[in-house]
Amino acid sequence: MAYDGSAYDGHIPRILSQHEQDIVSDALAEFSELQLYRSNFAAQWEEVAELILPSQRNTFFYQNTNMPGSKKTDRQIDATGMMALNRFAAICDSLLTPRNSFWHGLEANDDYVMKDRATRLWFEQVSRLLFRFRYSPEGNFSANNQAVFQSLGAFGTGCMFVDEFDGKLTNTRGLRYKALPIGEVFLRENHQGLVDGYIRWFQLTARQAEQRWKGMLPASLHAALEKKSEAKFNFLHRVCPRTDYDEERLDAKGKPWSSCYVSIEGQCIMGEEGGYNSFPITASRYDQAPNEIYGRGPAMQILPALKTLNAQKRTFLKQAHRAADPVLLLADDGIMDFNLRPGAMNKGGMSSDGKPLVGVLPTGDIQVSKEMMDVEHQLINDAFLVTLFQILTETPQMTATEVIERTNEKGILLAPTVGRQQSEYLGPLIDRELDLLASQGLLPPMPPRLKEAKGEYKVVYTSPLSRAAKAQEAAGFMRTVESVKELVSITQDVSLLDRFDFDTAIPAIAHIAAVPESWLADDDKVAAKRKRRAEAAQRQEQIQAAPAAAALAKANIEARKANPQ
Repeated sequence: MAYDGSAYDGHIPRILSQHEQDIVSDALAEFSELQLYRSNFAAQWEEVAELILPSQRNTFFYQNTNMPGSKKTDRQIDATGMMALNRFAAICDSLLTPRNSFWHGLEANDDYVMKDRATRLWFEQVSRLLFRFRYSPEGNFSANNQAVFQSLGAFGTGCMFVDEFDGKLTNTRGLRYKALPIGEVFLRENHQGLVDGYIRWFQLTARQAEQRWKGMLPASLHAALEKKSEAKFNFLHRVCPRTDYDEERLDAKGKPWSSCYVSIEGQCIMGEEGGYNSFPITASRYDQAPNEIYGRGPAMQILPALKTLNAQKRTFLKQAHRAADPVLLLADDGIMDFNLRPGAMNKGGMSSDGKPLVGVLPTGDIQVSKEMMDVEHQLINDAFLVTLFQILTETPQMTATEVIERTNEKGILLAPTVGRQQSEYLGPLIDRELDLLASQGLLPPMPPRLKEAKGEYKVVYTSPLSRAAKAQEAAGFMRTVESVKELVSITQDVSLLDRFDFDTAIPAIAHIAAVPESWLADDDKVAAKRKRRAEAAQRQEQIQAAPAAAALAKANIEARKANPQ
């Protein structure tokens, strides 16, 4: 509720139990340790943010403060890295999660269960429900997904928080997504290298905290609430595996992950201890070094190139400025107060024999600076995968085989890096979404056979990246057809092509190339086309054979006349 301006009604000071004190103590101790382990990353992230994502500057250390609207681009000279980062996020989105297509489906783990038509229809219906809630206006998945990919490219780690949509006012159910700024999230891993817990640091005013946890404010925040102060206070949200988990319980202890909010100023728990049935965030890493929790993104890998380009651009601007507005050199006894206005006349600037007495200070070879910058531009675009998507536009005149070969090359280059996001980001994300929809009763009842299989499922990715990974098969088929075609030209033996099953290969190649199913003819239409073509060929043969048949009939008639017997 909003504060009405009256004096705070003075809740009785809360007395924490020993259990609550232990929770607060553990959370603060873990937060302090996680800050220490993350400090080196935070320093590098700050350097990266200055160059390519200035909106994130000064957000990576605990208790950093930023005045709204403060200028953050004063360290940025060249914008190539920032533009490449935006394109990297768009590339990841188009490859992994294109909004204009279904980029994944669901299937049962057991192939026998998938033979059941009711099961197949159930998975199709659930997949459509997922996409409907995911891309609904309330969910806001697209914007937050783009922010995750931006964080992945700049800092090597992206985190998405997924929760039920709080639709109390509108009576709306569904999903809600929130891309967590990496500066607020402190991760931890289990013994298998999986992120199994985190602490999120965030700030709220006393008024906002009272709205969030009505009647639970610690005494240290009462004065700020009464004064309507907009001062920020520090809070922690800690999520970790529950040590006292009991699956038969219906309260918070019946959930595998514990959740608690802690007020740092008040040294107390805000609200009640809660929990989650599934891990609420998906933390994806671009590339990981040994013994590190956080990832290293393209920007961190080419940070020297970004800093070099920034320095080169500064020098280039100085050279260009001097070339456009040169420094003049005058003789000791030459003209003073030189007038540079258009049409001005400067007496004494030339000797009596026509020799200029005014020279220009050499500015150096500005072309060299431009060539040096172009080298860094290319390196940055390569790191952010931009050049991979310039191939088709730069070479528009290509055969179908060349297009498939280029697609195959893209798939080979992209699969090891971007493909990791399917296992670390999208897989856990889909699991979390299904858990939330099931808890809200938004999934249809399972068919009997799937229920017997305990609802086990797997995700089948159909994104452009997944199709590109299969392009090698199409490329191999086209290469073989091209080779056999040359042999047919040499030997004139068309039977060499009989080895190819074009009826099977062509639909598969079309699927890899993302041709819509509605653009392809089904088996009945293909059979009808072939029947009509065969009938037309037969009629053409009859037409072509008609003169010969008529001549033969005429010859037979004349022969019978000449020899009646």
